[in-house]
Amino acid sequence: MTDCDILIRNGNIYDGTGSAPVSADLAIRGDRIVVIDARTQFRARSEIEARGLAVAPGFINMLSWAGEALLHDGRSQSDIRQGVTLEVMGEGWSMGPLNAALKQEQLEQQGDVKYDINWSTLGEYLDYVTERGVSCNVASFVGATTLRIHELGHANRRATPAELYRMCALVRQAMEEGAMGVASSLIYAPSIFADTDELIALAEVAARYDGLYISHLRNEADNLLEAFDEFMTIARRANIRAEVYHIKASGRANWNKLDELLARIEAAQAEGLAVTADMYTYNASSTGLDSVMPPWVQEGGRKAWIERLKDPAIRARVKREMNTPTKEWDNGWVSCGTPENIILVGFKKEHLKPLSGKTLAEVAALRGTPPEDTALDLVVEDESNVGAAFFTMSEDNVRKEIQVPWISFCSDAQSIATEGVFLKRSPHPRTYGSFARVLGKYTRDEKLIPLADAIRRLTSLPAANLKIDRRGRLAPGYFADVVIFDPATIADRSTFKQPHQYSVGVQHVLVNGVPVLRNGDHTGATPGRVVRGPGWTRKA
Repeated sequence: MTDCDILIRNGNIYDGTGSAPVSADLAIRGDRIVVIDARTQFRARSEIEARGLAVAPGFINMLSWAGEALLHDGRSQSDIRQGVTLEVMGEGWSMGPLNAALKQEQLEQQGDVKYDINWSTLGEYLDYVTERGVSCNVASFVGATTLRIHELGHANRRATPAELYRMCALVRQAMEEGAMGVASSLIYAPSIFADTDELIALAEVAARYDGLYISHLRNEADNLLEAFDEFMTIARRANIRAEVYHIKASGRANWNKLDELLARIEAAQAEGLAVTADMYTYNASSTGLDSVMPPWVQEGGRKAWIERLKDPAIRARVKREMNTPTKEWDNGWVSCGTPENIILVGFKKEHLKPLSGKTLAEVAALRGTPPEDTALDLVVEDESNVGAAFFTMSEDNVRKEIQVPWISFCSDAQSIATEGVFLKRSPHPRTYGSFARVLGKYTRDEKLIPLADAIRRLTSLPAANLKIDRRGRLAPGYFADVVIFDPATIADRSTFKQPHQYSVGVQHVLVNGVPVLRNGDHTGATPGRVVRGPGWTRKA
């Protein structure tokens, strides 16, 4: 008779490698899996009956914006209820390193979620949020945008050698604190002002710690393939493993470029280069109205941008450039095709919040102003970039990406709850449904991929790409991050009209051996830890 703390009985064990499931018991002692076997007799402090259910490693969200939400509500409800046990943050912007000016800027730009900033480095943030208590594990890249603002502010110019030296030193510090690598997000100001050489220099530092370079490409539309070529230049010259954030071809005129993009990645893989991608499972992106305006108008930061938009001559130039196809910047206005394809999802100001969930075309009609003017006016009135969803992608391309074996999954969203302050926004459905949608709509209903492979791409694939220790698989000695779900019922429920709806079908979730979801209900437990990258230097 073997003792354990938790025994999961009679489940269909999917170990995360893509292998066929086996019917077995899984025993957990402390924070680790100790045995997976159908024959060993156990004496357990508690048991979970999993007959007819899938037992899998906890899922990994490769692009999460949970950083602020977890400071307000550490339960991570929208993702935990889908089986996500690790939130990986830092797409361009990371929660550190912060200097005094950055802290002040962040305080001024806070929306519905308010919080004190009691940290400076990225490692300090990760320790701070877990010490406060979170249900999920957390990890982060260091953001190239954050590094640039830290040293250059929002200026549109090359970094000086001294500034770049300091940025590289900040990468080194972040990697030793456990960052997963360096992340860039190159369609947004001020990160769009960074040249290729700057990004190579940052990536070279991360490479010394075996980190990953991960990027929102400089262009996902008219200049998609050229932007990917820049990405590969960075990867090759820095000699670093690399991943494309939320891979897509944006804008109807560019949908046919996806095949060539995938072919170029597979050609790089055939050369022996470690290149991968992740995706979210929707044909609409979610960003801000800054993405429909040229970068030059945003130089200097949000306050400068808003002041410029009050100038009639500047407004006229902005509107003209919004309607002009270009390869100089990723023009979201052109890509979406029509203001009917833009849904407004987030405002700071109370008097504008009733507009959430409406299309830009609807708001323009309500106001009696042209859509371009409406977009500019809303940014000025809300003093924010105004969150929006853009229908720019092909559902056929989404299905094609679902079937690519080296693409993992993300939400590109916060992890929130159907209550309190979170109800003040009308978020993209991916906030509540990205992972359940993989397993329900695309795996079970449309049969695009086998369940075992879907689980592999939610678990061991991203874990291997991140080079994280003893997570992403069910095996003795691995941390007991476990999700137990019903393959017959798992499904996303969130829609653009009614976004605040949890996914269904996940019955139990354990994080580091502690149940955080039991019989579909959150337990309130907060056992989440910092998951650190391969360059982490343990401090004495």
